[in-house]
Amino acid sequence: MKAAYMYGAGDVRVEDVAAPQLKESTDAIVRITRTCICGSDLHPYHSKPASDAGTPMGHELIGVVEQVGSDVTYVKPGDFVIAPFAFSDNTCEICKAGFQTACPHGGWYGNTEVGGLQAEVARIPLANGSLVKVPGVNPDTADDALLASLLTLSDVYLTGYHAAFMAQVAPGQSVTVVGDGAVGLGAVLAAKQLGAEQIILMGRHASRTDLGREFGATDVVAERGDEGVAKVLELTGGFGSHAVLEAVGHMPAYEQSYGVVRPGGVISRVGVPQYEEAPVGFGSLFGKNARLAGGPAPVRAYMEDAITQVLDGVIEPGKVFDRTLGFDDIPAGYQAMDNREALKVMIDPSL
Repeated sequence: MKAAYMYGAGDVRVEDVAAPQLKESTDAIVRITRTCICGSDLHPYHSKPASDAGTPMGHELIGVVEQVGSDVTYVKPGDFVIAPFAFSDNTCEICKAGFQTACPHGGWYGNTEVGGLQAEVARIPLANGSLVKVPGVNPDTADDALLASLLTLSDVYLTGYHAAFMAQVAPGQSVTVVGDGAVGLGAVLAAKQLGAEQIILMGRHASRTDLGREFGATDVVAERGDEGVAKVLELTGGFGSHAVLEAVGHMPAYEQSYGVVRPGGVISRVGVPQYEEAPVGFGSLFGKNARLAGGPAPVRAYMEDAITQVLDGVIEPGKVFDRTLGFDDIPAGYQAMDNREALKVMIDPSL
């Protein structure tokens, strides 16, 4: 099978490797219908040290179950499924509380033990908890738009939703979304679904912010830094937003976030932090009585409801995909996203 590996910064290769096999009785083998490149994949694309051993890439998929272990009862061969970007048992105390990304028995894709999901076939550990069936959809006949929207539930849309959920976005509120990538746009869509009255999108790429407006943004602020903060404060009557959804992960985005949050508000971060320390003192959080929330999105907790919304046509988050490539072109997909020539690249094994 074909699979993507990263050997260092800017060095992504598609290789022919052996297809994964069942290792545990709780595993499933899934043939991938669609996978994609995530904005978070660009972090190692910028900084990964060169190595002779490649790292398997990818953590998002929709596909068809081919084989299951003897203890797998939830899915069977032939089922069309979505895999959340982290695997979990979905039965332990932490999972039942809705934090599957912290499951003590779970883990992450993109390593030599589990493998990556930018591959034609994947091994899914803890399949009873880590796969979600999509009812009534035949991936061989479904249209591309539906498949794209279902694929976003593996990560980016529901990561944006998690930002809004953890910020307790409520009807009538002002929300600022920092970042116009796929997760930020998902956060705009989620904030709209949760009833926010004002949604300010901080981004400066017109093709993206135009989609943000379609998803529900009422205002777009292209300015950054102090100028951007001043603009948001102007739009909010000098108060700032009740909720700030930070979908970037870099320090300037965090600084903008505490600059625009109103006293008593919430900053919810879902952009993977590329820093270890962040201000929480009087000039950032403490002085405003502001709270900090967010983290790795437990998309499994939100999956069933989101599938229903997609199938009913309530939301169409798949519009964040603006390029589709085959497996051999995955390196070009990374480059296109890194150059901001593409917002989010979907990979179709049939191409």
